[in-house]
Amino acid sequence: MKSPEATESPETGTARTPLKRVITGKLLFVFILGDVLGAGIYALVGEVAGEVGGAVWVPLLVALAMAMLTASTYAELVTKYPRAGGASVFAAHAYKSPIVSFLVGFCMLAAGVTSAAGLSLAFAGDYLKVFLDVPTVAAAVVFLLVVAALNARGISESLRANVVMTVVEVSGLVAIVILAALVLGRGDGSPARVLEFKEDISPALAVLGAALLAFYSFVGFETSANIAEEVKDVRRVYPRALFSALVTAGLVYVAVGLAVSIVVSPAELADSSGPLLEVVRVADVGIPPTAFSAVALIAVANGALLTMIMASRLTFGMARDGLLPIALSKVLPRRQTPWAAIIATTAVAIALCATGSVAALAETVVLLLLFVFVSTNIAVLVLRRDKVDHSHFTTPTIMPILALVTCVVLLTQQSAATWLRTAILLLVGLALYGVTRLTARNGQTVQR
Repeated sequence: MKSPEATESPETGTARTPLKRVITGKLLFVFILGDVLGAGIYALVGEVAGEVGGAVWVPLLVALAMAMLTASTYAELVTKYPRAGGASVFAAHAYKSPIVSFLVGFCMLAAGVTSAAGLSLAFAGDYLKVFLDVPTVAAAVVFLLVVAALNARGISESLRANVVMTVVEVSGLVAIVILAALVLGRGDGSPARVLEFKEDISPALAVLGAALLAFYSFVGFETSANIAEEVKDVRRVYPRALFSALVTAGLVYVAVGLAVSIVVSPAELADSSGPLLEVVRVADVGIPPTAFSAVALIAVANGALLTMIMASRLTFGMARDGLLPIALSKVLPRRQTPWAAIIATTAVAIALCATGSVAALAETVVLLLLFVFVSTNIAVLVLRRDKVDHSHFTTPTIMPILALVTCVVLLTQQSAATWLRTAILLLVGLALYGVTRLTARNGQTVQR
């Protein structure tokens, strides 16, 4: 049976919600920036270099442009329908099909928990081994449990921690740029590398292949749609926070891409699971590897925390709408956090830790999100005929059309293994949907 939806307050025009509305525009900006900045650049810039060569900044810039197209769609739909559930809510409004809404939401949810699993492995990798030589999977599990505890404590506490961690991770990236300048200043490094592409492939194909991984560095902005019910004055502050956070992240990424190419060769970057640590070692200016490893760990932890906040809120929203078991919509009375959804998403992320590498999980995340983005970019066009009684952001029609084109192009770059892993996840989702519908039907029969 479908649970009650959030209702509009006639006095304020703001949707009533059981969640606590405490997120300001500044906190939202930091939330999105912290979610975008993180393991994508700290752990995968070496993989990008392996695909494209020295011109690491080019696929990063291409990925930013791709992300901005779909972000404009989210700006319109979030301000038009500000409810927890994000893309599944948009699909429900546009397609009027419970199974389509479920699949879109499940793709988003699967991407979230898969990303958290990948981030936990990144946390437990080379950066952590500078401090502790412990089994990777075991360390990843402990890490996820700590993230779950912070998530359950409250959104305010989680976002205050995010502010601190975002400042630390941005400082680490700025430090990389400064180190590259110091290397250049003493006559070392190779500035010419920033214009060099991999020799055994055309530059266009190299950039396209690298953009697939680079795109993972920008995903995260879409998670903000799932905390819409907890944002103060979401219709005014959301677009501003979204676009400014993405542009800020893009500028930082391009600067870091230039810096790492100048200091370290693409081959060395590709061989390291802690590529930015290689810049610190080559610069050799007295910064201990432990100090930068600590910064990298904080960056990865921040991404995992924000991803799990999204996954738990999405699970809550889907359960409230009858797409997942209603038990997953339970909220802690005092903390007003979705405790059942937090437990469920953490358990799944722990299970996924043993299924693949950071890069393999990242590619799976991108493929799942591309399905979500295709649905959302079509939905924004379909819903133009659905008028609401409040003002909202409206993106130019050409933006979602171009976004659809970029999604299709990126879909063609996925490997067979990634398609197989994603297909298995979707089959699990369909089975879960069937069980949920059957349970609901049996419950109605008993009530009769």
